[in-house]
Amino acid sequence: MTQSDQPPFTVGIEEEYLLVDPATGELVSDQDVQEAIIEDVRAAITDEIGMATPEFLKAQVEVGTAVCHSLQEARDRLRTLRTEVAEAAGKRGLAPIAASTHPTAKWLRLQHTDKERYAMLANDLQEVARRLVICGMHVHVGVEDNEHRIDLLGQIAYFLPHLLVLTTSSPFWQGRDTGLKSYRLSVFDELPRTGLPEHFDSWSHYEKHVEALVKSGALQDGSKLWWDIRPHFKFPTLEMRIADICTRLDDGIAVASIYSCLISMLQRLRRKNQRWRKYSNMLIRENRWRAQRYGFDEGLIDFGLTQRVPYPDLLEEIIELTAEDADRLRCVDEVAHTRTILKRGTSAHNQVRTYKEAIKAGQGEDAALKAVTDWLIEATVKDL
Repeated sequence: MTQSDQPPFTVGIEEEYLLVDPATGELVSDQDVQEAIIEDVRAAITDEIGMATPEFLKAQVEVGTAVCHSLQEARDRLRTLRTEVAEAAGKRGLAPIAASTHPTAKWLRLQHTDKERYAMLANDLQEVARRLVICGMHVHVGVEDNEHRIDLLGQIAYFLPHLLVLTTSSPFWQGRDTGLKSYRLSVFDELPRTGLPEHFDSWSHYEKHVEALVKSGALQDGSKLWWDIRPHFKFPTLEMRIADICTRLDDGIAVASIYSCLISMLQRLRRKNQRWRKYSNMLIRENRWRAQRYGFDEGLIDFGLTQRVPYPDLLEEIIELTAEDADRLRCVDEVAHTRTILKRGTSAHNQVRTYKEAIKAGQGEDAALKAVTDWLIEATVKDL
């Protein structure tokens, strides 16, 4: 199959931001402010760039790119969206932070957005929903064929911990260093229908399971499946949801590029009547936990070798495995940026470093945590 015969590539990225007061570092939970920021962003962009919407908390704003045909296009649109959110927030003396948890926020003090959708969610999930002071990044890659999409769902799950490792940005929770690089997953996993996706033999097999829950009244539709990756309930995409939001824009684009290349690689294998081995969720969960707990510090398990392997070695294997795909998708530089993430550390590494340096310098707990928030404010808009 020539490159011109390949299926067209499409990608879209969603990000969620928290709104903070730079003077105090605290979240600002005000729906009037949230709505005003969103209106400013909408007025500044076109549908060709993307969208801005409220999220579950009044202290949150979500953005999403329009359908893109390259990773560079996705970066340009996401850059515009981040910039407009920052400018709209700045007009009101606020700033967005791209982090999956806030260093000090107390969930008991926050309120959900006053919309019917979120009121229903809060009523259904009760205390579990009220703890959702978390943000994420979702990456959609287009896969038109239903059967192909459900087959890829089972194969790509193996790589989800490898992607999470590169995105971790949630080491703090309610003023404490949790010791985890991605505490967000611990919060999110309290919800039903989260974690790794089930294994399905076919699209009809998947549809029967969803239909059983919808008919029983347990689900309204497939949008209430909050797995780490899912077939989107509305669009023909595979939506990767395991990632923390990357504080730096280029880190997020690098992860979106790796994910896109992995999908492309699996599609390439399929055309050769080959496939990636499906591993049990029991095994993948071990790597998911290691990624959540350690990030890239302690390596992941290579189940073929049945031994732990340093993450940089695994990353190099993935880069080599998908080199042809990175070339086809014209994202070689974006994929190579993942090596920079390892050298510089993820947001979680930098947050913990900032905190420890402040403590070592003689600052108290509150001041050290404020230093973390200051770092997040600066890094969220750096290099835009």
